[in-house]
Parts: sequence; structure tokens; C-alpha cells
Amino acid sequence: MKRIILNLLLMILALTVQNCVFPLIPFLAATPNLLLILTFSFGFIYGRKAGMYYGLFAGILLDLFYSGPFGFYTLLFMNIGYFNGICTKYYYEDYITLPLILSLINELVYNVYIYVLRFLIRSRLDILYYTKEIVIPETIFTVVTTLLIYRFFLFTNRRLEEMENRRD
Repeated sequence: MKRIILNLLLMILALTVQNCVFPLIPFLAATPNLLLILTFSFGFIYGRKAGMYYGLFAGILLDLFYSGPFGFYTLLFMNIGYFNGICTKYYYEDYITLPLILSLINELVYNVYIYVLRFLIRSRLDILYYTKEIVIPETIFTVVTTLLIYRFFLFTNRRLEEMENRRD
């Protein structure tokens, strides 16, 4: 139960930092998608079901924060959590390449989803501009940030497991 509460608090903190702190830093061209990193990490480590529930929570947070149709982000984040949960059988704690690859794939899927359903439908067809100005910087920042956040998340996850094992 402590793990779930801590993970939900991490997601709320990630949303706050992503939307309130990172835009104030003047030298950042784009901001890393912290909720996406946490959602795919939870799915990757805990499995499909947990990834889907954490994706539901992250999607609801984003839907509440941004305007637009409710469920837009929820659908995407639930699917990301679920499909990354499939990779649980390949999960090794110190193996960083698969999480980096998953981060890259998830960020690209996220940006394609946003482009198709927010821009392409409204006849904004300048995909080269969108790719150059938004997708590439955000993808680079997200993958680099994954290195730090994933390691921190693994550290806290190990500590919580040790605490639970001591109680049992």
C-alpha cells in the first residue's frame, strides 16, 4: 500500500514539475515528459495491470490539467502502461538499454498521437516543422531524463521492497 501511495505522489509531483517548473527554465527548448517516463516504468516493472492503472491515473491528471476532450490522454497513457507491461518478462533491474528504447518508442508514439489527433485533423500539415521543433527536442530530453528518473525509481523501489521483506 505504501508503494502505491508513493507512486501516485510521484506522479503528482512529476505533473507539477513538468507543467509548472520546467516551462520557467529559460534554456530548455522542450520539457521532458515525466508522466510518460513514470507510466512506462511502472508498466515495465510491475506488469500490464499495474501499468494500465498507473496510466489511467496519469491520463486523468493530464486530462484535468489540459483542456480538450476528457479521456484523450487517458486512453493513450493506459495503452502505454499496458503495452509496456508486456515487457515485464524481460525486466532486469540493472538493465538500462530496454528502458531507454521503450522511452524512445513511447515518446514517438505519444508525439504521433498528438500530431494526428490535434494537428492533422485540423489541416495543419507541416509535419517537418512539428518534428524539428517539438518531437526531436522533446524526445532527446525525455530519453536523457529517463536515465536519471529510472535509476531513482529503481532505488526507491528496492528500498520499499526491503522494508516490506523486513516486515514479513
